[in-house]
Amino acid sequence: MSRLALAGIPSGDRAARLAWARLVEPGDPAAARLISAVGAEAALHGVDPSSTLGQQMAVRVPDLDVERDLEIAAALGARIVVPDDDEWPTGLDLLANPPFCLWVRGPVQLDEVCERSVSVVGARAASGYGLHQAKEISAGLAERGWTVVSGAAYGIDGAAHEGALAVDGVTVAVVAGGVDRPYPAGHAGLLARVADAGAVVSEVPPGSAPTRWRFLSRNRVIATMSRGTVVVEAGLRSGSRNTAKTALEHQRVVCAVPGPVTSAVSAGCHVLIRDGALLVTDTAEVLEAVGPIGELAPVKRGRQDPGDDLDPSHRVVLAALRVGSSTTPSRLARLCGMSEGEVVGALGVLGLTRLVSHDEDGYRRVPRRARA
Repeated sequence: MSRLALAGIPSGDRAARLAWARLVEPGDPAAARLISAVGAEAALHGVDPSSTLGQQMAVRVPDLDVERDLEIAAALGARIVVPDDDEWPTGLDLLANPPFCLWVRGPVQLDEVCERSVSVVGARAASGYGLHQAKEISAGLAERGWTVVSGAAYGIDGAAHEGALAVDGVTVAVVAGGVDRPYPAGHAGLLARVADAGAVVSEVPPGSAPTRWRFLSRNRVIATMSRGTVVVEAGLRSGSRNTAKTALEHQRVVCAVPGPVTSAVSAGCHVLIRDGALLVTDTAEVLEAVGPIGELAPVKRGRQDPGDDLDPSHRVVLAALRVGSSTTPSRLARLCGMSEGEVVGALGVLGLTRLVSHDEDGYRRVPRRARA
C-alpha cells in the first residue's frame, strides 16, 4: 500500500501528534480511531493516501513543518502537552475523539488545576444580570481554591475569567484558534492576564484561525477538562448548551442559573433545568453539586419569626390578637372557637415568648419592633 509523502518529521509520539494536529481538524473521528488502534506515529505513516482521510491530509502536507511548530511554541513561551505527559488532563481521555495534543501558555500545571475546576460558560450577548452572576460565582469558586475554566469569548466567558482574576484566582481559557492569536481581539489583554496567572490552552497549532467548527470542538474540551459545567445564560440555540450536553454525556455535573422567564438569554438555561440540570444561584450551591461529598450549601430560608414554631392552636390565638387594643380571654375563645381554658393556656405560652402582653383590659400582641 502506498503512503502519504511525509518527510522531515522527527520520530516519536510527540512529533507525530504535532503533525496530526496540523494535518486534520480537531476531533476528526477517522484519525482518532486510527491513532487509538496503532498509536500516533504508526497511524501517521500508515494512512492510505487514497482514503478519505488520506486525501484530506494531503491538502495540508505542504504546510507541515513540525520543527517550525516547536520553534514557534518555544518563542511564544508555550509548551506541548500530549496524553502520555503527567500534565495531561485525564478528563480528556473520556472523549471518543480526544485532542491530539495541547498547546499551553501559562505557569500552572494543567492536570493539577483541572482536578478542582468548574467550567463557567454562557451567552456572548449576555445581560447585566448574567455578567454579574458569572463574575460572582467565578470569584467565589476561585476564592475557595477552584479553577475557573471557560472559553474567553465576549459575555459570560469573559466575565467568568474576570471574576477569577479579580480575587487572584486561577483560570484556564480554552481557545478555538492558536494560542498566538487572541480571539476576540478585544480580549487580547484579558488573555494575556489569564496566561500570566493560569493557562491559555488550544488543541490547534499556532497561527490557526478560530473557525466556527473549531468553537464546537473547543466546547468538548471545556466540558471534559473540568469536574462540572455551570451555564449562566444561554439561548435556545447556544454553544453553551452544546458544552452542557457533552458534559452530561461524560458523567459531568451540569448546573444552570435561572433567569427571568421572559429573558431569551435564559431560555436555554430553563430548558437545561427542565431536562435535569441542577438549578444553582450561587457559589455554595455549585460546590455542593461538584465538590466532595459533604460540602453542603447553607439552606436558604426566609425571615424567621418567634411565632413560626408555635403549636397550631397557639398560632390561632396569636393571630386573633391585636396590637392596638386588648382582648379578654372569653372574647378570644369565641373568636377562635376554643375553650377559655385552652385560650388561657395559649396566652401563657405566648407571654413567655414575649409575643403578647397583659394589661387590665386583657391581652394584646406585642409589636415586632418591641420584641428585641
